[in-house]
Amino acid sequence: MEGESASIAAVKRMRLRYAGRCATCGAVLSAGVTADYHRTSRTVTCMPCAQAPTDQPGPAAPDTSADSASTDSVLGRAPQTDAEGHPALGVVDGHGGASAAAEYLRRHDARRERVLTNHPRLGRFLLAVFDDPQSTRAWSVGAEGERMLSEMLASMAGDSLRVLHDRRIPRTRANIDHVVVCPTGVVVVDAKRYRNSRPALRVEGGLIRPRVESLTVGGRDRTALVAGMQRQVALIRAALADRPEVPVRGVLCFIDADWPLIGGSFTINDVAVVWPKKLKAMLTEPGPLNEAQIADLQWELHEAFPRARG
Repeated sequence: MEGESASIAAVKRMRLRYAGRCATCGAVLSAGVTADYHRTSRTVTCMPCAQAPTDQPGPAAPDTSADSASTDSVLGRAPQTDAEGHPALGVVDGHGGASAAAEYLRRHDARRERVLTNHPRLGRFLLAVFDDPQSTRAWSVGAEGERMLSEMLASMAGDSLRVLHDRRIPRTRANIDHVVVCPTGVVVVDAKRYRNSRPALRVEGGLIRPRVESLTVGGRDRTALVAGMQRQVALIRAALADRPEVPVRGVLCFIDADWPLIGGSFTINDVAVVWPKKLKAMLTEPGPLNEAQIADLQWELHEAFPRARG
């Protein structure tokens, strides 16, 4: 009994402070995800692996060689087929924040290896005293923002609102955070997490000079975010070139921002700037697309933009 109690005490179920990787199946776990932390080995185990029967072998690492379709689980499982045997997706496909969490781990591990190699004696001390640089921590913060938004979208998902998370843009290293197919069309969502900073629209000119709109966050110019969203929308429209009747909108969704009590959302260069609850209201508006059309569009976009590899 004492040995069993010690074993239990060596494992703590917690919300991860930083991104990690499951020691059993290799899945990337973003910050904020609940997992089992093993104090002795200093490793983490995802909840599906932790809750698997102990008399059964652990789950195999996910097959990422073919970007297969998943069920409507946020974690993703095996591909589905419809009643006629055709490929089908669950209402949620992919795992929000997986790519950002993987990039954080890559940078974190590279820095650790570099410090230990350059400072064999003091390396562990330096790593304990000095945290990762802000440029590395930003990837973990971004992954957490994507995960938080993906949980909201998962709670809304159904046959009339389907979601694709963390989609790879072919022939590039870039990805699209979230693509939502709903009755009003396709909504491309980029999750941004700027804590306690207020997004605002700045307008200059308009009478004598040309009107120029810019996005500021906490007083800093972040208009590049708008240009990035415009490029994502253009890619989605190109993938749906044979469906010009389907509206495609771009949204920058700021999480944990300092929004005013009244108003606050705005549109800049056809890109909506909103908070999560405002986005939820946008996605639940009635529109012309039915459930069959929504499922078809989701599959077509899944084919054009496969799941990003963590």
